[in-house]
Order: sequence, then C-alpha cells, then structure tokens
Amino acid sequence: MTKPENYHTPTLAPIALFVYNRPVHTARTIEALMKNELAAESELFIFSDGSKSEHDLTDVDHVRSIIRNVKGFKKVVITERRENMGLANSIIDGVTQLCSKYKRVIVLEDDLVVSKHFLSYMNTALDRYEDDAQVMQISGYMFPVEIKTKFDAVFLPFITSWGWATWQRAWAHFDPDMSGYEKLSNNPALRRKFDLDEAYPYFNMLEAQRDGKIDSWAIRWYLSVFIKKGLTLFPVRTLVDNIGFDGSGTHCGNRTVHVQEIFDFKVVKFPKQVKEMNNEKKHIFKYLYFIDRKMNFLNSFLFELKNCIWG
Repeated sequence: MTKPENYHTPTLAPIALFVYNRPVHTARTIEALMKNELAAESELFIFSDGSKSEHDLTDVDHVRSIIRNVKGFKKVVITERRENMGLANSIIDGVTQLCSKYKRVIVLEDDLVVSKHFLSYMNTALDRYEDDAQVMQISGYMFPVEIKTKFDAVFLPFITSWGWATWQRAWAHFDPDMSGYEKLSNNPALRRKFDLDEAYPYFNMLEAQRDGKIDSWAIRWYLSVFIKKGLTLFPVRTLVDNIGFDGSGTHCGNRTVHVQEIFDFKVVKFPKQVKEMNNEKKHIFKYLYFIDRKMNFLNSFLFELKNCIWG
C-alpha cells in the first residue's frame, strides 16, 4: 500500500557509488552529489574496483586519492578492492551488502551527474512506495521525451541503470543466473513484451549475457523485475546526466549520444496509484525504437565505410 504524501521516515537511504579508473568523471559525480541538500545527512559508500592490469594502476590510484578526501556527507565508507571484480560483480556485491544491512539503497556509477534534487526525490519515493511490492525500482533518469501528465513521475514496466534505488524486498528477487530466460525463449509474445513491443532488443542483450559476450547486471535485473511484473518509477524529466559517452565507460563505446539537459526540476506530485502508465510509455517506446534503428544504421554505415577504406 502506498503511504500518504506526508509520511516521513528519518532514516535516509545509503548511497552506493561505484568507481574504477576515471578520476575526472568521479570528481564530477561526487561534486554534483554534494550539492544535494540531503548529502550532509546521508551515508556514502564508495566501492573502488581493483585494476585489471598495470595499465590502469595510475588512474585507479588517482581515483582513490580523490575518494579518500571526500567530505560533505554524514559518513563516507570506502571499499578498495584488491582484485578487479568487474562492474557487474562489484555492483551486485555492493547492492546486496547494503540492502541486507539497510533494507534500501541508492545506486550511482562514476559517470553520472545528478540534479540537486536527486536525493530528495529518491528518498521520498523510497519511503512512499516501500510497501508496494509491484514497485521494484526508483529511477532518477528519464529519456529525452516530452511526457504530458498531471504527475511529476510515472510508472513504467522496465528498469534503468543510470541512477536508481531499490529495497531489499525487491532486490531479493534478483536472479543472476537468469532462470527466467527459458520462459521468454519459449514464448514469442513474452519476448515481444520484454522488448517493449519490439521497441528495443533487450532479449538480444539477454542472449549475449547468456553466451558470455557481455557482463551486465542490468539486463539480469530487468529480467528479474519483468518476471515479477514489477514497475519502476521514473521522473517526467531527468535528474541524471550520463557523462560517460567518451569511450571511457565499460559499455558506453566511443559515440555521441544526446542526453536531455538537467533542468531545475523537482518531483512534487507522485502518482496516487501504482499502475503502468500506458499513454506515457508509448512516447518512450517510440524514442527507444528510433534510437535503436539509428544506431543500427550508423554501425552498418561505419562497417561499410571501413570496408571501403581497408578493402
């Protein structure tokens, strides 16, 4: 059951920040997070992954020199991993730890710049929908689409990896082994729904994960939420900007992607009912369809160009 809007709990969710070898990005992420008025009351847990090779040692050390001097939060706890776990394993381990102890968590990676209202929105939403089993994630990101609704946030049937939060009750359903894969594999209608009515090839990502071609916690989390018919709350305007599309990220590649400007926007009006918002999701499905087709065309063009140049 959704709690009333005036409900408040004095316990703020811990923030998990996952960093690796990008000192400039990490500094910008922390700087933006510190501008939130709830930062001083929040506990920040930073997980620093170990280097993959000697090539990364300098940048990893630089990042660690930055995070060791972070101030402006109620408490800063740093985990410096000796070995390289990889982003997926690091996030799974960190989120599991914090959910187990605090029953909720806010999650960021080292290439996300957040709005000054990010923490307020996240904590309010975590409080408000804590007891609604269907709500399995809170998203801070929204795609660059115009959504006309009387609310400042909407419920959608898929997850995000760009600034999010969840509860232990939801994360307990995370299935890293993808046991729900066969259910989708044998059901074309279910695969279509998983792909957001063929707007985006998420099932292809699931197969790539199964075949060891990618290592993504997010596609496995999406499958876990999908199997449970879960929903994610998205703000109608983004509170997160991804600055990692410069070739430095794990899955970003070297490409330019338009990201909606972060406005001075604050989520005030939350949905009164927990239900999938069909009219709003159509705009996002259309955007994802366009992005997927545009990237496929660009990749094909670059492949043909490369063949023309190199023979």
